[in-house]
Amino acid sequence: MENKNKHSLQIGRSLMALALIFRTLTGMAQQTATAVGTSMTWGTVDGIRFTGLVQGPSSTTADLQVACVFEYTEGDIYTAPPALPASLNGLVHLDEALKGQLTEIRKTGRFDGRYLTTFYLDLPPGTIAGKKLLLIGLGDRARFDEAIMTGVGRVAAREALKLGVRNFALATDIKDAGISSKTALVQTNVAKGIVAEYRSQSSLRSRGLTKFQPLSEVFLLAGPAFFIDAGSGITAAIAELTQ
Repeated sequence: MENKNKHSLQIGRSLMALALIFRTLTGMAQQTATAVGTSMTWGTVDGIRFTGLVQGPSSTTADLQVACVFEYTEGDIYTAPPALPASLNGLVHLDEALKGQLTEIRKTGRFDGRYLTTFYLDLPPGTIAGKKLLLIGLGDRARFDEAIMTGVGRVAAREALKLGVRNFALATDIKDAGISSKTALVQTNVAKGIVAEYRSQSSLRSRGLTKFQPLSEVFLLAGPAFFIDAGSGITAAIAELTQ
């Protein structure tokens, strides 16, 4: 009887392990299958809706599109792997929409991509879906750490307020450039940075030291394979910021 019970226990454990593997694989498949164009508002902080969107920076409709780039290395966004394949690479699509000018700007050093440096382009209508384009530098790719994305969020929010836009979309473009990163943590830090800067500017405005239009929405872009992870990071930030 004792051996029979042990055998039954082993079978039960094996079934539980198989069920866990199945749920994990199912979750991965569902995440991978997230369709382009899918959007989800993950929450609101200080009147700003944080919306996740499966879309690239060249095709997102927003008052301002923010894209992030590392310091230039030859062929960095086109060499796949480690960069994402061209069909899924938002930086490649953006470069194509700009007729190669993103690569030219970076390659010639007009925008060197040093950490938190910015480069603003007021593009002709129809160039990209967004009305304006802001590049933010991520610095040396060999030194990348998810913690730097808080500063990126702050700069994005500050520049958006300076430009007087009511919404903006932000593409971190880290994996597009071939750098491995923790998607959830990246998005957590970006969201925290955006809110921290918005609160700083709101404090200045309350003392008559600045003026700006309130932001109504921020779109945080993610690829089809990373949308769920990105959402978990955004919701974690919102939960912490609204405590």
